Amino acid sequence: MLKEKIIYRDELPINVITANIDEYPIHFHDDMEVVYVLDGSVILRNGYYTYSLKQGDIFIINDREMHSFEKTDDENMVMMIQLDLSYFSRYYDNLKNNFFVTDMEDDSDESLEVLRNILARIMMEILQKGYGYQHKVIESTHNLIACLMSDFQYFVMDDGKFKNESRNKGNKILAGRLNRITDYMYDNYARKLTLSEIAEKEHLSIYYLSHIIKEATGLSFQDLLSYIRVEESERLLLGTNKKIGAIAEETGFSAVRYYIKHFENWFGMHPLEYRKKYIGKIISREIEAKYNRCSPSQIEEAIRRQVKGVYADYADKLRIKPVIIDVDIYDDYAAVENKPPAIAEIMNREVNRILAEPYRKLKDMGENIISSGDNYIVSTRCKYPGPLNSMSILVYNFDENVSKSLRKIAREEDLLRIVTNYDEEIEFLVRCTGFSGDFRILRYRLERENLMTKITEAIKPEKRMDTREAFINDLSSQGNVSMGSYTSSDALSIRSTFKGMGAELVLLDKK
Repeated sequence: MLKEKIIYRDELPINVITANIDEYPIHFHDDMEVVYVLDGSVILRNGYYTYSLKQGDIFIINDREMHSFEKTDDENMVMMIQLDLSYFSRYYDNLKNNFFVTDMEDDSDESLEVLRNILARIMMEILQKGYGYQHKVIESTHNLIACLMSDFQYFVMDDGKFKNESRNKGNKILAGRLNRITDYMYDNYARKLTLSEIAEKEHLSIYYLSHIIKEATGLSFQDLLSYIRVEESERLLLGTNKKIGAIAEETGFSAVRYYIKHFENWFGMHPLEYRKKYIGKIISREIEAKYNRCSPSQIEEAIRRQVKGVYADYADKLRIKPVIIDVDIYDDYAAVENKPPAIAEIMNREVNRILAEPYRKLKDMGENIISSGDNYIVSTRCKYPGPLNSMSILVYNFDENVSKSLRKIAREEDLLRIVTNYDEEIEFLVRCTGFSGDFRILRYRLERENLMTKITEAIKPEKRMDTREAFINDLSSQGNVSMGSYTSSDALSIRSTFKGMGAELVLLDKK
């Protein structure tokens, strides 16, 4: 059970664990893992080498690499982000078997600071789970991979360990070629593999290929091949009862003595000694990882201390008091509101007609309003008594001060100024009880940018536009429509978030 199966949830191709680690036994997985120490220190064993990671350090565990964690005398908080390579490999050739190395000795490296910033943003998005956060997390993970490929796939061997090599940063041709070479070596290490075979495949001379490998890694071709074979043998040593001779043959060594020689060179001990020392420290049904997951507040505080600017970007979101709308159909369904909703005064003014577009769409349906407030309406087309099988929810993002202004303005130019300058954020949560069955959900959403384009088009003089410009303006002014479904046993929650002026109309219909 050396291999750990990673479970990806919430339709995300990444998994994040942020925890205080006591002990995480030896294991490997097919996916890449990025380790970021937010607080304290931790011991990481990766293959033949042991690292002491301190606060701020980032370490890349490439796919299939054996590794383990254990605590030091200090408390720790470690963020582990695992990337589903089967998903991201669709976008990046040769991402599997890629080799990324960070240089933890150079804290001034700007690239490391960029990595810390991206990792912190991924964590904050996951903690907050804002509307559409999955898209933001995936986008940030693409930025993470781009950063790794740009700045952290160049390495040399120094003092028995791989180090990031800044001299080669930016050499995309070299990086791509090394990716193909190491990918091919990992896929074919178990058989007889020669430098001339790879040179022919890459259309290079043997001398030049040998120079590329030596220049990029600090190792000769044969030493790099032996390293890969020894690295791959570690899983067989600890995960099977196979004899040393069988392992040597299976990993491509022509003789047991060569295997033992190279294993001792990398791991500092005989393979049998290594097996005896670590066989009781591998992850299994009997030996599990020991760690305590950190609370959101602990993680946020660590990010605030560790990464400048990122926490501040999200801090206001954390302080936002959500607008919670509770709808109990057994009560509210009967209590139909006969008077106009408070929002009607604003939406019925001609100067606000563009802002009122979603309101008019709802009003044209002629539904019964069962709940309303200064910036929301909940209605249904159903008649009481009888089953409730549809509901409409309209929410607007504007505060009390803006509400007062919208009741007074006389020109569309004033409306444009309000929409342009209003930058506050809001969260609506509509909690419906007594709502059971399979429902279709349609969401029509106007963002601030849509409103600004609509209003601008309405107030500027007519002018001749070419086809492309007209098409862009038309797209920019349109709202976004999305559809989905949900199965509810008794309770159903609808969540909507905005930054800046906007509106969303949500239609729920029982299938």
